[in-house]
Order: sequence, then structure tokens, then C-alpha cells
Amino acid sequence: MSTPLDDLPDIDAANVVRCARTLLRRPLLRGDGPDGELLALVYRHRFALQDLFAGLLGYRLVVERRFARLYKAGPGVDDTRGVPGMSPRGYAYLALTLGVLTGVGRQALLSRLVSDVRAAAAEAGIDVVDDVVDRRALTAALRHLVSLGVLHETEGQVGADLQTEALITIDTDLLGQLLTGPVAEADSPERLVALAARPGPRGVEHAVRRRLVETPLVLYADLPPDQADWLRRNQRKESVLLEKCFGLFTESRLEGVLAADPEDYLTDMYFPGTSTVARLALLALPSLLELEHDAADEPITRPDGRHPVAVARLREVLDQLVEDYPAAWSKQIVDDPTKLAVEVAELLRRMGLAVECDDGWLLNPAAHRWIPEPDGDPEREVAAPAPIEPEVPSWSLFDEENVS
Repeated sequence: MSTPLDDLPDIDAANVVRCARTLLRRPLLRGDGPDGELLALVYRHRFALQDLFAGLLGYRLVVERRFARLYKAGPGVDDTRGVPGMSPRGYAYLALTLGVLTGVGRQALLSRLVSDVRAAAAEAGIDVVDDVVDRRALTAALRHLVSLGVLHETEGQVGADLQTEALITIDTDLLGQLLTGPVAEADSPERLVALAARPGPRGVEHAVRRRLVETPLVLYADLPPDQADWLRRNQRKESVLLEKCFGLFTESRLEGVLAADPEDYLTDMYFPGTSTVARLALLALPSLLELEHDAADEPITRPDGRHPVAVARLREVLDQLVEDYPAAWSKQIVDDPTKLAVEVAELLRRMGLAVECDDGWLLNPAAHRWIPEPDGDPEREVAAPAPIEPEVPSWSLFDEENVS
């Protein structure tokens, strides 16, 4: 398949790939934001980049002197691509804030903005209770808009309690570039989510390629039959294309395709990781992946290669690891075994290594890539040995009576 890179000199082609990777990581690229030094390069190669994204992924790219905006497809029902730490209530406040900002103008006091957002929430039928949870959700929404450059803290800051006054400046140009879904066409939230996740003009081709670029693991079992058939037929060609245009390297297996970035630039979540939850999830995998056997001592397998794990089994494995290595974990996290199991399962789900089922979880075949071995033996509590009393000598150099 030909691409806009084919007619470019090698240096220009390499710069286009670099810009494309940057836009995948930062769909709203600003000159004063992260990686903003590349905005001039994006502007220089804007026509090649627009052709690249439109042809390969069906994405629209808008490039101005101050910013570049890549309009990606919505994730649909997949919630693993959300903003870390943003609760459903936080997303509701984010949507309400965007609506309120369209009528505010260039500047507003924080107190007035908060009051208008809460009034909009009440008008939308959302119960507003001024408690810690509600303030955190609204703060998360406002802080996210600050991180995007839509809101600027001209005087003061958006604090966690929302009690300190601040003067907020709104970048109306960026505000108009945020929404990607066709709001005017949707008559319900569910319809808007579905419309935003529509495949590109090339249908199956764009839908599958978007999955390969946006998620680290694509299993045939998770795709509709027509998309799974297309990927099986074109996986080699797609591997070459993704490496050439986006610097992604793929591994094709019987169960699906894994796309990896050797530079880790496009990676927003790391596994294995250094946190207590990430290390426990890693060390739990060998035990969780042990196959169960039937009455004839034959291993029980599933056609899709996934391995079922009950919630009780996950708790059991984690409890054993905490007991075996008591000094290795954050005490605050392991003190609540139920919460720990939920966080470990959620990490595996967000990494594409597990999917939820009726009675627990199904571990994906890619989980077999990590079979770690602890560096040391279990440090179980043992009774301390009794201290050895020093032996008192029965004689002395000064025992002689006639010492001169």
C-alpha cells in the first residue's frame, strides 16, 4: 500500500513519522505544552501528515500556527483509554464545564465558574452535594482543562477545595477544538458514544488499523468476524505499514496481534511497573496462569486461549505473596486485601491482559509473556533465635595472690 511517505526524501519522511507519533501521543499539540517544540515541524509537514492520517486511519488533522488537533475516533464502550484518576462524575463535570465555557467569554472568576457549572448540573438533573467527593470530581475536570491549555490560571490556582479565588482565562480557540463527537447528530449519550466510535471511510480497514495503533493488544476473539478475517489476511502487510509510518513493531500470534513501541514514547501505561500493585500483579501471573485439570488429569483449555481466574483465587494468590514477602509492599495498600485485588485486576484489564467475566476474570494469552521469578526466597515470619549469653571466664589474670 502506498503512503505519503513514499515520495518524500528520507529526512523528511523521518520527520513526518516523528510528527505522526507525537500527534498520536498528544492529539492536542500546543506550542506552550509538552512536545510543543515540534509544532513548527508539524506545521511544515502538515499536508503530508493530513494525507497520512486520513488515508491510513480516517482521522482528521487540523494544523494552525498555535496548535495542531488530531481528531481521533472515540473509544466506544472501551473505558481503558480514559484520563487516569477521572471518575464518571468528573467526566460529567467536564462535559458541563465545556458547555458553560461557551458562554463565559475570555475571563471568569473561579467562584463564578464553579457556581455556573453546578447550576448546569442541577439543570441536567444531576444531584449536587458540596462534599469532598463532589469537589474532587469538579477539580479534576477543571485541572484537566488547565493541562490541555484551554484554561489558564491568570491569578491564583484551581485548588483542591475550590475555596480560594482565582482569575481564569479561557482560550476560546482551543475550546472550539476539543469536541470530536457529532453532538448535533446524537439524541442520547449512548448515541453520541456510538457515533464518535464510527469507523473511518474505509470501514473494516480503518477500524482494525485504529485498534492496532491505539491499543497494545488486539485479539481475534475481541473483533467482529469481518474485522478478524481482514486482520488474518493482512497482518503481514499491516506490520510493515505500522513500522514504516508510526514506528510500531508487531508480533503476530495464533490468538491475535501485539503492537509495541520500542522507544516507549507511545506507552501511557507501563507493565511491569514499580508500584506495589504492578509488582504484585506481575508476581501473581505464574500462579494465576496454572491450568486446571479434569478428572482424567487433562488440562482444561478454552478455544480462545484465555484462562479463567476466580476472584477467590486471585485473592488467595495475592494474600500468599503478601505473606511471603512482607517487607516488599506498601503497607497502606496491602492492608485492604479486597481493594488490593480490585486494583490488581483493574491494572491487568487496562493493560489488555484480562477481561471481566461472570465469576471472575479471563487472562489473555499475552499474559504468558511475563513469567517472573522472585530474586529471593520467601521472607516468612520465623521465631527469632534466643540470644546467646556470653560465656563468663572462670579465671582471671589477677587471681594469683602474690602479684607484685
